[in-house]
Amino acid sequence: MTSLTVLDYNSILTGIIAIAGLPTAWNIIARNEYRHHTIEKILKGKKRGAYLLATAIFIASLLRDFAFKVAVQDNPSLLMSMISASFSADLNILQTLLQMLGVLLLIIGNILVVSSFCRLGITGTYLGDYFGIKMKKRVTAFPFSHFESPMYLGSTLSFLGTAFLYRSEVGVLLAVWVGIVYYVATVYFESPFTAMIYSENKKAYRKLTNMHTLKNNS
Repeated sequence: MTSLTVLDYNSILTGIIAIAGLPTAWNIIARNEYRHHTIEKILKGKKRGAYLLATAIFIASLLRDFAFKVAVQDNPSLLMSMISASFSADLNILQTLLQMLGVLLLIIGNILVVSSFCRLGITGTYLGDYFGIKMKKRVTAFPFSHFESPMYLGSTLSFLGTAFLYRSEVGVLLAVWVGIVYYVATVYFESPFTAMIYSENKKAYRKLTNMHTLKNNS
């Protein structure tokens, strides 16, 4: 029977840190940019700064995905080994079902991610509003018509699908960790801060409109 000693704890820990570290880093950088315009000042432009951050997040996401895949590949399926050793069961049917479920989750996840990106664009996806590049109006078309954070949901489902394809319990746990990290990042950090940004923008617009009205009436 496979024991816990066969687990590659280094790859698991790397995956845990990479998954939590990426949104933590981009939220810190984006908030600093909103308050101090550090990247904008260095590159002398909002769009340049936004595209640089987008590129950095994209590359870091690939590295995180790689860390996740390594953790999944380096850790065997404990449950499969236990079932096989204990009951001498033919696992072909179970493996096929898990693979089918994994493919389905990957398809759904990628549809949500790609459709979200198409609706938001580069700056809408990668925190362009923290640079002052704001969306003209709230996106309400699919997938935003059905999900609050479809890109994060799609990403989580894709991780889960990969875990099922590799029949990895470690992968499933890491995918759950992805969902938790995204939930915390969205509910407690990104959504409130983004709402504040657009609220301040509306206040500034009203103030400017009132000034023009007073000027025209005087």
